[in-house]
Amino acid sequence: QVQLVESGGGLVQAGGSLTLSCAASGSIDRINTMGWYRQAPGKERELVATKTSLDRTNYADSVKGRFTISRDNAKNTVYLQMNSLKSEDTAVYYCNLRTWSRRVWEYWGQGTQVTVSS
Repeated sequence: QVQLVESGGGLVQAGGSLTLSCAASGSIDRINTMGWYRQAPGKERELVATKTSLDRTNYADSVKGRFTISRDNAKNTVYLQMNSLKSEDTAVYYCNLRTWSRRVWEYWGQGTQVTVSS
Protein backbone atom coordinates (compact mmCIF):
# COMPACT_ATOMS: atom_id res chain seq x y z
CA GLN A 1 0.00 0.00 0.00
CA VAL A 2 1.43 3.32 -1.12
CA GLN A 3 0.38 6.64 0.31
CA LEU A 4 1.26 10.18 -0.67
CA VAL A 5 1.21 12.98 1.87
CA GLU A 6 1.30 16.54 0.58
CA SER A 7 2.12 19.69 2.49
CA GLY A 8 3.09 23.30 1.95
CA GLY A 9 -0.01 24.79 0.39
CA GLY A 10 -1.48 28.05 1.55
CA LEU A 11 -2.28 31.65 0.75
CA VAL A 12 0.32 33.92 -0.79
CA GLN A 13 0.33 37.29 -2.53
CA ALA A 14 1.18 37.59 -6.19
CA GLY A 15 4.93 37.59 -6.65
CA GLY A 16 5.48 35.48 -3.56
CA SER A 17 6.80 31.97 -3.16
CA LEU A 18 5.70 28.63 -1.77
CA THR A 19 7.28 25.21 -1.57
CA LEU A 20 5.18 22.07 -1.79
CA SER A 21 6.33 18.71 -0.48
CA CYS A 22 5.07 15.21 -1.16
CA ALA A 23 6.33 12.20 0.76
CA ALA A 24 5.63 8.70 -0.50
CA SER A 25 5.43 5.81 1.93
CA GLY A 26 4.66 2.11 1.74
CA SER A 27 5.89 -0.64 -0.54
CA ILE A 28 7.62 1.08 -3.43
CA ASP A 29 9.55 -1.23 -5.75
CA ARG A 30 10.66 1.19 -8.42
CA ILE A 31 9.69 4.78 -9.04
CA ASN A 32 9.14 5.74 -12.66
CA THR A 33 8.11 9.34 -12.10
CA MET A 34 7.13 11.72 -9.35
CA GLY A 35 5.47 14.99 -10.12
CA TRP A 36 2.83 17.60 -9.62
CA TYR A 37 -0.46 18.33 -11.32
CA ARG A 38 -2.98 21.03 -10.57
CA GLN A 39 -6.65 21.71 -11.11
CA ALA A 40 -8.29 25.11 -10.98
CA PRO A 41 -12.06 25.48 -10.49
CA GLY A 42 -13.91 24.69 -13.70
CA LYS A 43 -10.79 23.45 -15.46
CA GLU A 44 -9.23 20.08 -16.17
CA ARG A 45 -6.31 18.75 -14.22
CA GLU A 46 -3.04 19.68 -15.90
CA LEU A 47 0.58 18.72 -15.59
CA VAL A 48 2.78 21.17 -13.71
CA ALA A 49 6.10 19.37 -13.46
CA THR A 50 7.45 15.83 -13.39
CA LYS A 51 10.77 14.17 -12.71
CA THR A 52 11.56 10.73 -14.11
CA SER A 53 13.69 7.93 -12.73
CA LEU A 54 16.46 9.14 -15.02
CA ASP A 55 16.22 12.59 -13.42
CA ARG A 56 14.67 14.13 -16.51
CA THR A 57 12.32 17.03 -15.83
CA ASN A 58 9.27 18.26 -17.66
CA TYR A 59 7.48 21.56 -17.01
CA ALA A 60 4.31 23.10 -18.25
CA ASP A 61 5.03 26.13 -20.40
CA SER A 62 3.10 28.32 -17.99
CA VAL A 63 5.50 27.62 -15.11
CA LYS A 64 8.86 27.38 -16.87
CA GLY A 65 11.39 29.68 -15.30
CA ARG A 66 9.30 30.11 -12.15
CA PHE A 67 8.83 26.61 -10.71
CA THR A 68 11.48 24.03 -9.88
CA ILE A 69 10.85 20.36 -9.19
CA SER A 70 13.33 18.32 -7.17
CA ARG A 71 13.53 14.92 -5.50
CA ASP A 72 15.10 13.43 -2.41
CA ASN A 73 15.42 9.77 -3.31
CA ALA A 74 16.42 8.72 0.20
CA LYS A 75 13.18 10.16 1.56
CA ASN A 76 10.99 9.29 -1.44
CA THR A 77 9.95 12.91 -1.45
CA VAL A 78 9.33 15.33 -4.29
CA TYR A 79 9.27 19.10 -3.93
CA LEU A 80 7.91 21.94 -5.97
CA GLN A 81 9.50 25.33 -5.42
CA MET A 82 7.13 27.97 -6.75
CA ASN A 83 8.42 31.50 -7.27
CA SER A 84 6.91 34.62 -8.79
CA LEU A 85 3.45 33.26 -8.20
CA LYS A 86 0.55 34.60 -10.23
CA SER A 87 -3.17 34.54 -9.65
CA GLU A 88 -3.36 32.03 -12.50
CA ASP A 89 -1.44 29.57 -10.33
CA THR A 90 -4.35 29.31 -7.91
CA ALA A 91 -5.43 25.68 -7.90
CA VAL A 92 -5.44 22.45 -5.96
CA TYR A 93 -2.05 20.85 -6.46
CA TYR A 94 -1.85 17.07 -6.56
CA CYS A 95 1.19 14.90 -6.06
CA ASN A 96 1.52 12.05 -8.55
CA LEU A 97 3.59 8.89 -8.32
CA ARG A 98 4.13 6.18 -10.92
CA THR A 99 5.87 2.96 -9.95
CA TRP A 100 6.82 -0.27 -11.66
CA SER A 101 5.93 -3.72 -10.35
CA ARG A 102 5.09 -5.98 -13.31
CA ARG A 103 3.16 -3.03 -14.63
CA VAL A 104 2.92 0.70 -14.05
CA TRP A 105 0.97 1.73 -10.97
CA GLU A 106 -0.26 5.27 -10.42
CA TYR A 107 -1.00 7.01 -7.13
CA TRP A 108 -2.38 10.42 -6.26
CA GLY A 109 -2.27 12.56 -3.18
CA GLN A 110 -5.40 14.20 -1.82
CA GLY A 111 -4.30 17.62 -2.98
CA THR A 112 -3.21 20.83 -1.31
CA GLN A 113 -4.74 24.23 -1.98
CA VAL A 114 -2.58 27.04 -3.31
CA THR A 115 -4.26 30.43 -3.43
CA VAL A 116 -2.51 33.45 -4.93
CA SER A 117 -4.11 36.81 -4.23
CA SER A 118 -3.85 39.66 -6.71
